[in-house]
Amino acid sequence: MFQYQLEEKIWFWVLVLIPILILLFALLQFWKYRAQKRFANSAMLKRLSPNQSRFKGILKIFVLSLAIACFAIALVNPKIGTRLETVKREGVDIVFAVDVSKSMLAEDIAPNRLEKSKQLVTQIINNLGSDRVGIIAYAGKAFPQLPITTDYSSAKMFLQNMNTDMMSSQGTAINEAIELAKTYFDDDQDTNRVLIIISDGEDHNQQANTVAEEASKEGIRIFTIGVGDVKGGRIPIKRNGVLLNYKKNNEGETVITKLDENTLKQIAEEANGAYLNGSNTAEVVDGIKDILNRMDKTEFEAKEFADFKDQFQWFLGFGICFLFLDIFFLERKTAWLKRLNLFNEDF
Repeated sequence: MFQYQLEEKIWFWVLVLIPILILLFALLQFWKYRAQKRFANSAMLKRLSPNQSRFKGILKIFVLSLAIACFAIALVNPKIGTRLETVKREGVDIVFAVDVSKSMLAEDIAPNRLEKSKQLVTQIINNLGSDRVGIIAYAGKAFPQLPITTDYSSAKMFLQNMNTDMMSSQGTAINEAIELAKTYFDDDQDTNRVLIIISDGEDHNQQANTVAEEASKEGIRIFTIGVGDVKGGRIPIKRNGVLLNYKKNNEGETVITKLDENTLKQIAEEANGAYLNGSNTAEVVDGIKDILNRMDKTEFEAKEFADFKDQFQWFLGFGICFLFLDIFFLERKTAWLKRLNLFNEDF
């Protein structure tokens, strides 16, 4: 068993050069074909240039593409950790409950409520120290996404994969998210327990306040973050990123979904927490950071991968080899190529 890390993911953009290179090669071959056709017919060209090989040109561009891919991965610098070790850390157990109901597609806050929620959670996680995190997705039902862990990379990966199609039942069942969050915390470890609910608060179940009060008695503090605009916004219906229409009710009227701050404030008050408006990411992150800093940290044990070693040198070496192969490949037929005759070329 091993774990890997990608140190500089931005360098994956170098891979864009490969399709561009292939396209330029295809255009060059088309231009050469047109130019040669004007110069002489096929039979004459074969007599004038008997050793010219189409396969060698394709092989060269393929090898060059492999070299670019290897250099890109080398720049990303993948690391592999193969040893698990138990470490002691101090922190707070935090569960994020993210609303994935259809109303979260409203674009009254850029780019939309759900993407804004993901940004908020990601930035909060980026500013954590040694705390453990878990993730819950909910709409009409609540669904566990990630159990309590210290693996922030996995948490952000699961977070980015969340979407409004995860739940078939619609609504905003905050009460179910709170009930599910209770099962995330380990009763054998006396850690401070925090539940952060990110939602527009609309169409919530009336049981949420009662469940929040019960959670408070179990030592769970609930903080709510409201995303959206109190003035409301329309819910777009898109296909492949193209706007088709806006959601309508049974009477054929366009649905306007509004941020319900009062509901979220009441839930937070019932569980000794606080409400934060999510429109300003920096303010939310600073607010949560300040709240967590004032909490007592509990020591706990966690298993983590250690001894992460750089692996870029392998890809750098392969890249250099492929580059040298490409340089020494000639675009003329050689003896071994004539024997292979891969493209049924006439010799």
